[in-house]
Amino acid sequence: MLAVIKTGGKQYKVAPNDKIKIEKLDQEEGTEVVFDEVLLVENEKDLLIGSPKVEGATVTAKIIKQARHPKVMIFKKKPKKRYKLKKGHKQYYTEVQIVDIKN
Repeated sequence: MLAVIKTGGKQYKVAPNDKIKIEKLDQEEGTEVVFDEVLLVENEKDLLIGSPKVEGATVTAKIIKQARHPKVMIFKKKPKKRYKLKKGHKQYYTEVQIVDIKN
């Protein structure tokens, strides 16, 4: 079984027992989340494609942890102008494990 869900402005291809990192959700670790924006569901027999969503389809996931990605360094320089800019950024994410896909 396979599904494509949309969360945080991005689309993810998921299957049961997959672990994925998505944009931060404001919920605690150990809680279950239900994604109702399911764009595609594939069973062993048939393929359901939504326009834009598959009606009645849900994906249930469990939040494993809330964390931050490694730091990304941004460095800008303009030669001969004495201009240098150095910044760092760490993006928050939520790691979830897919429990069930229903259609």
